[in-house]
Amino acid sequence: MYEHMRGMRNDKDMSQKQVADLLQVHQTTYSDYELGNISIPAQQLKRLAEFYDTSIDYLLDFTDERKPYPRRKE
Repeated sequence: MYEHMRGMRNDKDMSQKQVADLLQVHQTTYSDYELGNISIPAQQLKRLAEFYDTSIDYLLDFTDERKPYPRRKE
């Protein structure tokens, strides 16, 4: 289970359905993402990290550092 993903969603007072709509997936698909039952596509991870202003590593519980990495200048 990805505790940080669930925690960040709860911090924004959002339901799984609301985040699923943001990602344009079904609520059960998003639930499976949070539970770690299915792999999250890289594009979806990127969208979540940008939405929550954090890193993909934080979302996937690889780090407890919530602050995002510096963004590349385009």
